[in-house]
Amino acid sequence: MNVRPLHDRIIVERLDESAPHPGAIIIPDSAREKPQRGKVLAAGVGTTSKNGGRIPLDVQAGDTVLFGKFSGQEIRLDGVEYLIMKEDDVLAVQERSL
Repeated sequence: MNVRPLHDRIIVERLDESAPHPGAIIIPDSAREKPQRGKVLAAGVGTTSKNGGRIPLDVQAGDTVLFGKFSGQEIRLDGVEYLIMKEDDVLAVQERSL
């Protein structure tokens, strides 16, 4: 992927939810809601403050984030679907367990 997001934007790849549990109702892909969790693949350098300084982003490439259902703009690069969204659209960063 040869794309670099600008300013406070990030590129996110949706993460599939876990496999269905035994006895669960299986919903076809066409009716299933899209996951609201994803992995940040690339992040911009941040926004510019009023005095001209750079304000870095809180999220970085490799973070797993939670975002709203209608957040971001869907794009397709090399046949794969991604989301480009502003950092403000991210609701939380999932902490890595050690």
